Amino acid sequence: MPHKSPDVPGSVVRQFSAPLAGQLVALRRSIHQNPELAFGEVATAGRLVEMLKTLGVGDIQRIGATGIVACVPGRNRSAPVTALRGDIDALPIQESTGLPFASTVPNVMHACGHDVHATWAVGAAALLMSAPADGDVLIVLQPAEEVGKGALAILDSGALRDVAAIFGGHVDRRFEVGDVVADVGPLAASADTFEIEITGAGAHAARPHESHDPIVAAAAIISALQSIVSRRLNPATPGVVTIGSVHAGSAPNIIPDRATLSGTVRAVEPVSRELMLTEVRKVAESVASGFGVQARVSCDRGTPPIVNPPVATSWARQAAATVLGDEHVVPLGFLNLAGEDFAHYMEQIPGCFLRIGAREPGGAVIPAHAPSFYPAEESIFVGAAVLAECARVASRSLAT
Repeated sequence: MPHKSPDVPGSVVRQFSAPLAGQLVALRRSIHQNPELAFGEVATAGRLVEMLKTLGVGDIQRIGATGIVACVPGRNRSAPVTALRGDIDALPIQESTGLPFASTVPNVMHACGHDVHATWAVGAAALLMSAPADGDVLIVLQPAEEVGKGALAILDSGALRDVAAIFGGHVDRRFEVGDVVADVGPLAASADTFEIEITGAGAHAARPHESHDPIVAAAAIISALQSIVSRRLNPATPGVVTIGSVHAGSAPNIIPDRATLSGTVRAVEPVSRELMLTEVRKVAESVASGFGVQARVSCDRGTPPIVNPPVATSWARQAAATVLGDEHVVPLGFLNLAGEDFAHYMEQIPGCFLRIGAREPGGAVIPAHAPSFYPAEESIFVGAAVLAECARVASRSLAT
């Protein structure tokens, strides 16, 4: 639980009436208490649509069962269109926060802050209704970020075909409420997965010479894969190859005929991404051959990396500084190799992805995806104000 309530900057507080602030807090708590997994966010979407209608947003498009794209009119309907994205899905984790509005759904919780992301996107819509951008702003409430499929579903719908710039953000308890990161360059990594099925020949554990042991081969493959980053990748280039699961065998006195490994590859550059994926296949197949077994490697390409471009990032930095002051636009200070499907938007639309402080003064740095994770509630208002201003700055800049 929070040690101390954060002091929200006055420049942010003044933008929200007491009734609106109360509505947003209630919305966030309702979403948090009733979390839903990817592409199952039916009730969550219903709550969000209801709130948008309450705010007076009339142009609301449903994408599939749970996606939402709502249009907040700009002052000049012919000016460039911008978009703000908030994701809405939860994770399959049992909550242990002890919050009075903790999840009521067993083994499902908002352990990544998407309840706050959805709420601050709605909050941004409210601010833009009262102080519009030059052009229209689309509020994108996206399902299924956690499985990396929601952004593609929104893009495939064609709802964003006229968007000239897009902005989004993520709560981050490494930073206090009121601080915002809007850095040029890599902010998240590509997130690809792979599976290696090793097929050999089983035998009695007491007569290993009669087998082609897939477990021994699996151990050698795991060790050899570590050489990809240490010996094949430029030391100045970030990269990760991690084995996350190993499955083989059924009893201590049986050598099985197969073993399965699965893992992930993370990169921030297309060239290093391709190199590591290629090397996973080459290493697995060649090591397996040396042990007299076969390795079948399958790769599932996930989200690409997020690399914030200079121009759109300058708009985001200007927006954050306008709302919070220059001293609250802070550097990330480390390289983040987690994945984020906002990257799919940025493959087609210029934009910027921000990290928005969500730690109360004196609070712990709690990692996302932990059962104890919670963002300070005041981050709702900072995120809404900064993202709304991003749309205004970008729209104005694009129009000139």
